[in-house]
Amino acid sequence: MSLTAKEQSTTQASPSPELIKAIPVRHPGRWVGAAIIVLVAAVGVQSLATNPNFHWDIFGLYVLDENVIRGVGWTLLLTVLSMAIAVTLAILLAFMRQSENPIYRWSSWFWVWFFRGTPVYTQLIFWGLVAVLYPKITFGVPFGPELLSLTTQDLLNAFWAAVLGLALNESAYLAEIFRAGLKSVDKGQIEAAEALGLRGTKIMWRIVLPQAMRIIVPPTGNETIGMLKTTSLVLAVPFTLDLTFVTNTLANRSYLPIPLLIVAAFWYLVVTSILMVGQHYIEKHYGKGIDTAARITVNPAALQAARATADPAPTTPTTEENDR
Repeated sequence: MSLTAKEQSTTQASPSPELIKAIPVRHPGRWVGAAIIVLVAAVGVQSLATNPNFHWDIFGLYVLDENVIRGVGWTLLLTVLSMAIAVTLAILLAFMRQSENPIYRWSSWFWVWFFRGTPVYTQLIFWGLVAVLYPKITFGVPFGPELLSLTTQDLLNAFWAAVLGLALNESAYLAEIFRAGLKSVDKGQIEAAEALGLRGTKIMWRIVLPQAMRIIVPPTGNETIGMLKTTSLVLAVPFTLDLTFVTNTLANRSYLPIPLLIVAAFWYLVVTSILMVGQHYIEKHYGKGIDTAARITVNPAALQAARATADPAPTTPTTEENDR
């Protein structure tokens, strides 16, 4: 039996349910922790500002010193060149590690084992002394006459020895990062691309690498920042134009090491911050469509207005409809 017209009008005129007035959960521990952090930060800032032993006047005198700026430039040049060579070698090593040729695989494994297993400082000392082992480098026919002979000291000066030592050491770490990124791509996608007739190079550049870069970029950014700070060890070559050596030299002249250490730390933090910004945008580029999620903001007033103008609630089904 169907509802009467009066009952239907009463049902349709029933008000919409009110919004739930949820009370957020209190977290007093968070506020206590935040207050402690703010207090410690305030005490630290006050100590930095009032302690005369920091010699902020010396910091202001040398932070923009010509020799310090030149040291920053040499440090950046060492970082860029070393990372460029290391990335190139790492890509080659990662492909060799996945090759079906056992000689390629074991050569790549040996490279990673050796350069990861020895300290970078020891490697830099070795490249600084390579001229002692090989005073001359000759080019010619194997077991035949020499066509060209060069002095090792002229060919491999302190700067290029530092670049080579840093690059070879870093290539071993990056090779494992790249290999992990390549293995993160499902093999089914490669098989599907091969079934469509795509060549190996196109599969690598169009399918594998764009997905692997999401795994490769973050640790590579960390390694780049690590490389920036590892350049402080090139004194072992010896290379004496980097930021750390310059600030140490100025500290020895002024007998005030603390403000000069702060100068070096300041410039390392500036360059590291710039590199982190660049890493953020590179990660954002390769994470399109995956790392971004739609954020929906609900306005309670708009939601209530929408409910007020919504269609009326459906009436109770009739007996005839229930029978159907």
